[in-house]
Amino acid sequence: MLNEVIDDKLKEECGVFGIFAPGMDVAQLTYFGLYALQHRGQESAGIATADGKGIKLHKNMGLVPEVFSDDVMKNLTGHGAIGHVRYSTTGSSEVTNAQPLVFQHSQGMLGLAHNGNLTNAGALRQMLFNNGAIFQSTTDSEVVVNLIARYSQQSLEAAIMKAMIDIEGAYSLVILTSDALYAVRDPYGFRPLCLGKTGNGWVVASESCALDTIGAELVRDVQPGEIVRLDKDGLKSLQTMAAPKPAHCIFEYIYFARPDSTIDGYHVNRVRREMGRQLAKEYQVDADMVIPVPDSGTASARGYALESGIPFEEGLMKNRYIGRTFIQPSQEMRDLAVRLKLNPMREVLAGKRVIMVDDSLVRGTTSRKLVQMLREIGVAEVHFILSSPPVVAGCHYGIDTSNREELIASSNSVEEIRKVVGADGLYYLSQEGLLNIFNDNGSNYCCACFDGQYPVEIPKESGKFSLE
Repeated sequence: MLNEVIDDKLKEECGVFGIFAPGMDVAQLTYFGLYALQHRGQESAGIATADGKGIKLHKNMGLVPEVFSDDVMKNLTGHGAIGHVRYSTTGSSEVTNAQPLVFQHSQGMLGLAHNGNLTNAGALRQMLFNNGAIFQSTTDSEVVVNLIARYSQQSLEAAIMKAMIDIEGAYSLVILTSDALYAVRDPYGFRPLCLGKTGNGWVVASESCALDTIGAELVRDVQPGEIVRLDKDGLKSLQTMAAPKPAHCIFEYIYFARPDSTIDGYHVNRVRREMGRQLAKEYQVDADMVIPVPDSGTASARGYALESGIPFEEGLMKNRYIGRTFIQPSQEMRDLAVRLKLNPMREVLAGKRVIMVDDSLVRGTTSRKLVQMLREIGVAEVHFILSSPPVVAGCHYGIDTSNREELIASSNSVEEIRKVVGADGLYYLSQEGLLNIFNDNGSNYCCACFDGQYPVEIPKESGKFSLE
């Protein structure tokens, strides 16, 4: 797809949303919540609603406004709802893998939506196959569904707890029954999940920006290892097993999350600005201006400019109307792809020594084209500064990472990468400087993509079963 040519970035896999609010239009609120989370997944979208008698579901491939028409929304009635937006890897982009998943078990109908990736999904799937389970999709989320159904002779809370004992890896879940909504976060808290209040109802979402969008108030984050039940009687919390210490994904702050979100107590925009300040402390570069690669590099570029005293300028204009396209681009189109999204402003940049700030560098293809574009309009010097350490290892917890051999920093020095992208200088934020922005020196964050230290052991045979 053309977007894969334009965006040489790591990809978040999905976003989840849930609401229990009798008397409110839960489907419409879920629609708006998913719209706010669209950046977390653009392949498919789905909404399931519960009315006390059963669960209605609509899901399809496409962006949120493409999937849900007025007629569809009229049929999604009830007092509770869950929703999902999904980004998928190549080969698994099909409607059978779209979520939420809805199924019938011994205690009635149940809907489930999942953000994360199970590291032992392959082994669990084979065990369930051997015991007669039937699968309709290739997602590891369906493994969770089968485990809950397997243990459903007891209460749903007990079934979820037993499933949590079996599954390993990253998962933030929203689960809908006829009379309740559940929010579940894995013991390490890899993927974000927050809790909010609106009127007489409760809301859960991957990011607080979705709560803001529907006018809900952020109450707190769902804790690692916590099960939250939301129903007509209010909130009930059950703290299950928790890891010795959390391992929140550091890349949520670097790139994935919207800048107006607050995740695990930190406002994303403020963290990114502090990353820029830290970069300025680590690297004093003589230049005329600081420009961001919009949008994820903007806050860090402002922070660098504030700390260094070098003027901040908008030097790259972003085209926000590219949308999705499924054409197979020609080589000529590949060469022009970056210009479709970002265009340098000659009048601002020509003849200047420029510091260009971006969030990360994965394969280096887009970065090289950006530097080349600046050279072509007469920029005197290009210093490329990144608000993350080098990405040297793949992620197994719900991020679509290139194969290790495709990660340019896994086999090249900083000087070698600088030559590849063609910059006059290339500077990465140090891991120590990044973690010092957080309390406890960032000990509660997963940095496996930077140092290869995985909080949960990765089975050698597991690879990437799926990335939901």
